[in-house]
Amino acid sequence: MEFTASQIALIINGKVEGNPDAAVSSFSKIEEATAGQLAFLANPKYEDYLYTTGASIIIVNDSLELKQAVSPTLLRVPDAYSAFATLLQAYEQIKEQTLAGVQEPSYVSKSAQLGENVFVGAFTYIGDQVKVGKNVKIHPHCYIGNNVVIGDNCVLNPGVKIYHNCVLGNKVIIHAGTVLGGDGFGFAPQPDGTYKKVPQIGNVVVEDEVEIGSNCTIDRATMGSTIIHKGAKLDNLIQIAHNVEIGTYTVIAAQTGVSGSTKIGNRVMIGGQAGIVGHITIADGSRINAQSGVSKSLKQPDSVVTGSPAYDYTSTLRSQAIFRTLPEMEKRLAELELLVKQLLAEKESI
Repeated sequence: MEFTASQIALIINGKVEGNPDAAVSSFSKIEEATAGQLAFLANPKYEDYLYTTGASIIIVNDSLELKQAVSPTLLRVPDAYSAFATLLQAYEQIKEQTLAGVQEPSYVSKSAQLGENVFVGAFTYIGDQVKVGKNVKIHPHCYIGNNVVIGDNCVLNPGVKIYHNCVLGNKVIIHAGTVLGGDGFGFAPQPDGTYKKVPQIGNVVVEDEVEIGSNCTIDRATMGSTIIHKGAKLDNLIQIAHNVEIGTYTVIAAQTGVSGSTKIGNRVMIGGQAGIVGHITIADGSRINAQSGVSKSLKQPDSVVTGSPAYDYTSTLRSQAIFRTLPEMEKRLAELELLVKQLLAEKESI
């Protein structure tokens, strides 16, 4: 597919500076781009490549002041990075539109309802009473259990598994290998030391515009719902336990684990490899640094914590600064002890 600068400008609301008929058919990084490719410049440290790149079109910020003439056509926008993301989304949608119909072999229950322009990839299973909205793309090797509801314009990448009774909103994207609705980790200890499984009869609800990375596991609730609210973004390799609730537009980085019944607020940012215990609350706007272990509720909005157990970020930095000086402090303390002994010895000799 080939697009001109003027066509791209319409998609990203940009201003063309240069040849409006300049055409591109692929994307590249600005330092590696060649003729017929589009790049973007958002980070000032890459600005020198603007004058040497072979790209035909470059998206730049309105505020950029040129140091010399450039050969590519420029598309000026308020935020080049955001505009580039918008363009890539449009490109992906165009590619997805070419997919339609049910590939064979696949199994689609006679009681399932598929909306308009749905694509079902080969080796996919769709169970009884499933409802799939319009423009949904279900890639090969997916499993969709009985009574699942999937909204409009969703994308399930290869190997996604959605257990029975789970609900997806509109514009949900789930990447390869993720499992929604597996049993929560519920076992009742018995007097003889064994464990009795507690049936997990709830479900998982994923609201609109959520994106979930590859190989995540989001467990169904014991009762009620595990809920991922609107606009939340989950990275790869994340474990969300039963009855957890994740607020709107919260982002969670890879390898994070959230224990059961914890409630995470809106617009929270959680770094990679963080661990969060169960039955606590995380206030709106909180930030949890990578590898932090959160063992108690964060009740104050916009809290920033780090470490394990997680503690106030600023206080932790002070503690770390003191910790680094401990060897020198130990040396000075030994010198003071020696001086005190000498003074006491002198006093006794008088």
